Amino acid sequence: MKFNIAAAAIAGGVGFAIALGAAGIINMLVEGYGSVFLELMASVYPGYKASGTAGDLLIGCFYAATDGMIAGGGLALLYNLASCCGKKK
Repeated sequence: MKFNIAAAAIAGGVGFAIALGAAGIINMLVEGYGSVFLELMASVYPGYKASGTAGDLLIGCFYAATDGMIAGGGLALLYNLASCCGKKK
């Protein structure tokens, strides 16, 4: 069985953008919620400051979607390459 690389990339991008976006929105409503996670992401993504503004959160979600797409597609590609090895004939 092989993974669809494009589908895995899209799912990874959407999933990670939703995770960062949900943490950011809840952080706007409840002070301190997910602040360690958001600060960690701010240290990784240039331009994202985890300041709690909507524009800043949009930038973070863009970076998270891009990062998730690369990770999801990369993992699917690695799986597809490795799945051919070790098959019994």
